[in-house]
Parts: sequence; C-alpha cells; structure tokens
Amino acid sequence: MTQETTNDATHGAEEGSSDLFNTAAGWVLFAAGLGLGLSIVAGKFFHGDSPQRPEAPGYVIQGVDTGTDEVEVTIAEVLNTIPSEDLVAAGERAFAKCQACHTVDQGGANGVGPNLHGIMGASAGGVAGFGYSTAMTGFGGTWGWDEMDQWLASPRRYIDGTTMSFAGLSNIEERAAVAAYLNANGSALALPEYVAPVADAPSDEATEEAENEAVEDGAAAAEAEQTAAAELEESGS
Repeated sequence: MTQETTNDATHGAEEGSSDLFNTAAGWVLFAAGLGLGLSIVAGKFFHGDSPQRPEAPGYVIQGVDTGTDEVEVTIAEVLNTIPSEDLVAAGERAFAKCQACHTVDQGGANGVGPNLHGIMGASAGGVAGFGYSTAMTGFGGTWGWDEMDQWLASPRRYIDGTTMSFAGLSNIEERAAVAAYLNANGSALALPEYVAPVADAPSDEATEEAENEAVEDGAAAAEAEQTAAAELEESGS
C-alpha cells in the first residue's frame, strides 16, 4: 500500500510539472507571436521598411550639412556687413579673454604680453621694452586685418615657435570684433575691400537651350492654329 501511494504521488508530481512546463511554453510562444505580429503591423503603418521624406523640407537649420558647398566667410565680409560700433562693442567684451596678458590703453604697461595700443598697422614684434620670442622678431611684416585674423585664429599655427600660449578664437565674427576693437584703440586702418559675390549668370548652353525651347513652343502654337483654321474651313464648307 505504501509503495503504491508513493508511486501515485510521484506520477502526479510529474504530471503537474509537465503541465506547468507546457503552460509556460505556450505563453512564451504566444508572446513571441504577438511581438512579431505587432512588429509587422508597426512597420507597415510607419513605413519602417521604406522611410519617406518630404520633397521640400520646411526649414534648413544652420550648421547642418545640406549637401551644398560651404562658403567661407572672410574677415573683410564681416567688417563690411556688421556695423563698426557693434563690432567694437563686441570686441571690447571679447578682449576680456586677453586682459590677463595684455593691456590696450595708451601708455599701458607690458605684462605677460605686450601692450596692444596702436597695434593694428604696426610692425610685428615692435613694441618697445617687450622681450619677444625669436620666432616673432624674425617673422616681419605688419599687423593688417588678414594677419591679425590668422594670428587670433591660432597663434602657434600662424607663427611657428611663438611663446604665446593662447589657443585662439575659432569664430570669425569674434576675431573680426577683436581686431576692430584693437583698431579703435590707437590705430586707424581702413576697412579691407570687400565685394559681395554676384549670382552666376546662366551659361551659354542654358541660354541656347531656353531659346530652342521657345522656338519649339512657337512652332507648336503656329501648327495648332493652322490645324484649327483648316478644321473650321472644312466644317464651314
């Protein structure tokens, strides 16, 4: 009797375990099927397999690659398109980055860097009483608009071997503003010449193609008029 009871209990436990496994497996298969079905429906509804894009985008965000060639802005363009007083004011604020090493007031003392009063148009490495690096004294030339722009962009790239540790200003408008501020303090360089770009005229090939299309359109219109006149004459007779 005891042996039979034990066998019945063991058999019942095995059947219960098997039912539980089958139930769990069934739920797993159901969940997988449901997920696959929802994925297919979502893909059809949202066009996941063939993403679409409007023919003409609503707005073009500045700084995002639109597939067109980027036009380089020059310091001459900035200086001639932004009012001088605005640039000088912006340059005064930006010069705060330079004040740890430079002064700009007339008669100001040299510090880590030379006093910059009247620096625009002056000779490079020419401020009296300041100990320049050999790279600077051997550079030569004067501080014009383009020269100052390149120097402010990256001193070490512009003059290899300079001891100036400033990394540079990456923004062309900020460099133009600092140069304008320096020019307003003891210098009076004229603004660099800038000629606004003119839209390209249509090519000779495009012009000829347009003329040919106009001739063809005129010929087609004349032929249609002749056909209509002939049909009208035949119907009248």
